[in-house]
Amino acid sequence: MAAGVLYTYPENFRAYKALIAAQYSGTDLKVAPNFVFGETNKSDEFLKKFPAGKVPAYESADGKVLLTESNAIAYYVANAALRGADVESQARVLQWMSWADSELLPASCAWVFPYLGIMQFNKQNVERAKADLLAALRQLDAALLTRTFLVGERVSLADIVVFCSLLHAFQHVLEPGARAGLGNVCRWWATLAAQAPVAAVAGHVPLCAAPPVYDPKKYQDLAHGKKDGGKKDKKSEKKEQPKKEKKEPAAAEPDLLDELDEKPKESKDPFDAMPKGTFNMDDFKRFYSNEDEAKSIPYFWEKFDPEHYSIWYAEYKYPEELAKVFMSCNLITGMFQRLDKMRKQAFASVCLFGEDNDSSISGVWVWRGHELAFPLSSDWQVDYESYDWKKLDPASPETKKLVHDYFSWSGTDKQGRKFNQGKIFK
Repeated sequence: MAAGVLYTYPENFRAYKALIAAQYSGTDLKVAPNFVFGETNKSDEFLKKFPAGKVPAYESADGKVLLTESNAIAYYVANAALRGADVESQARVLQWMSWADSELLPASCAWVFPYLGIMQFNKQNVERAKADLLAALRQLDAALLTRTFLVGERVSLADIVVFCSLLHAFQHVLEPGARAGLGNVCRWWATLAAQAPVAAVAGHVPLCAAPPVYDPKKYQDLAHGKKDGGKKDKKSEKKEQPKKEKKEPAAAEPDLLDELDEKPKESKDPFDAMPKGTFNMDDFKRFYSNEDEAKSIPYFWEKFDPEHYSIWYAEYKYPEELAKVFMSCNLITGMFQRLDKMRKQAFASVCLFGEDNDSSISGVWVWRGHELAFPLSSDWQVDYESYDWKKLDPASPETKKLVHDYFSWSGTDKQGRKFNQGKIFK
């Protein structure tokens, strides 16, 4: 049995995955006492075990197994019934876990965060995120039309991970009007929430009762309150007063910033200083989303402006470290999430080739300007150093083939591995 300690803070929805799985499995999983986010996970002792400093983090009772990434921890502490009774069921469980991270979480965060004051409000981005999440929920609703649970006849890790990924959306933005037409999802949600192992961890989950209202003061308080000597945000209060027993709302947890212990910062978009050229990125993204590749790829070349835009090939440096496909896909999703401020003038198709324990990640990126974009802004300096970057010649046949293969999710990688799945940054 995978007995051990989970390092996290109260009401961390990512940690709920492992805690709920442990409840179902009878695993002796204890939460580390006196954990203070931003302090405990920055200590030398913690970083020696978990160099990334991320939470939740798991340590087995014998100290031999050290894990980060919430899905991996949940998978490890779960029993065979939660993972899937056979190989097919296991694959479907992993499929739903990956889908939750790639389709639900990015959209949910981009919709919820601005209303909580954790991100600056941008109406276009919020509306896009809302549309993306509701579209994903309609897919989920269709899948649940003839099922009580996502995989098999009992609760699995698929249900647990999808439930936890939707927790904040159901609490803060999915008001009755938004839930209308999602009867199967709502039925499934209520069934999961009523399960004793789920309730033992998440408690009573109040549903959003009215459409969310944007309050600019929340963002100002979180971004500037401490600096200006004004009202401190709840995250700062929790960090500075770890012994205070007052229970902070889950909405203000630092995990909502993708576990980075920093406040949102204003920064000037470096692309704004570059000539606009003739290539309309938004127009291409709409066309690509609404048309098949037989039309969208020729459209790209028809509209592309090589004088003011560039095309880059990126290849992940450490394929030998890639294990489970769903975990590898999480690397791509995490990078996309942290590069949200770069979306306006960039587009990418990043693909995973191969299978578990034999895979690679690579992609084709397009952005304004001719320099490697990431060093231009502190907001963009995440993850890119884990990739080798090569600027491509738009006129070469090799580039034309790469763009075709990556934009259409086809072909193989350099080692001949077949395309497995892809993700679009737009």
